[in-house]
This record gives sequence, C-alpha cells and structure tokens, in this order.
Amino acid sequence: MQQTLSTAALLKSTIIALIIAVLALVSFILPAEYNVDPTGVGAKLGLTALANTNEKTAAKPNEKTDTRQASDTIEVIVPAGRGVEFKFSMQQFEKMEYQWQTDGEPLYFDLHGEPAGDTTGYFESYAIATLTQMKGSFTAPFAGSHGWYWKNKSDKAVAVQLMAKGEYAIIGLKK
Repeated sequence: MQQTLSTAALLKSTIIALIIAVLALVSFILPAEYNVDPTGVGAKLGLTALANTNEKTAAKPNEKTDTRQASDTIEVIVPAGRGVEFKFSMQQFEKMEYQWQTDGEPLYFDLHGEPAGDTTGYFESYAIATLTQMKGSFTAPFAGSHGWYWKNKSDKAVAVQLMAKGEYAIIGLKK
C-alpha cells in the first residue's frame, strides 16, 4: 500500500512540474528568446523586446552589427488634388525622430504603419490631421513599413521637406 502512494505522489508531482515548465516556456522563455508570445504576458512584461535585442546583436565573430542608424532629408512633391505615400522600413521597437514642413500649403496626412507580411490590408494610424508642419518621435510598435500619406486638396503642387533620423531603411514613395 505504501508503494502505491509513493508512485501516485511521484506521478502527481511530475505532472505538476510539467505543467509549470510548460507555463514558464509559453509565458517567459518563448517571448524572451524567440519573440513568440501566445499568451501576451511576454509583451506586458517587456520580454519580447529582449528577443528583438538578441536578433539585432547576434552578429558573427569579427562582424559588425548593423544598427541601421540613418539621417536623411527628403523632398516629396504632392501633386495638386492628389495624395502620395512615403514609407520607411522599421523593425519592432526601432525609433525615429522626424520633422516635416510644406512650402506653405496645409496637407491632410495620416502617419501610419503596415505590418510586415500582412496581406489583409491592415494598417494602424498614429496621427491624422491637416497641418503645414509636424515634428516628433516615433517607436515602431511592430515590424513593417511606417510613414506618411499626404493628400493635397489645393490646386497647385506642394513640396514637403522631410527630415528623419533614427533606425530605419528608406522604402520611398509607395506606388
């Protein structure tokens, strides 16, 4: 009888330990190491940022890590009565400082991002307004293309001077 209780207790302890190990794997290890977060706990605890940091710094010996630091001044012409979209490729949590201004005419704009690999047409808007200029900073909430859609409602072309500095690669005008 004593042998049966010991076996049952050992089996129960093993099952409990296995459940705890699976919960730790799913909640902490996968988000921190592989940026896989099925429960959402990893993002709330900031563990997914660790996976992104590991991906950026995982360089081969004697190989310089590419931090994608850039600084650019770009001129975008928005034709009369039309809209254009200018995009940057950014990884999750990469940062950009920006400033843009028109040559005097206000433009409707939508600062937004589209997740990498998404085929549904989903996009997330971060700021929508009609202005002649804007200055700020931005942290990409997900990997993908991020940038501006400007719409010119006037009857003459408007030049936009965009200055950007940060972690990005230029995609350019989206067709």
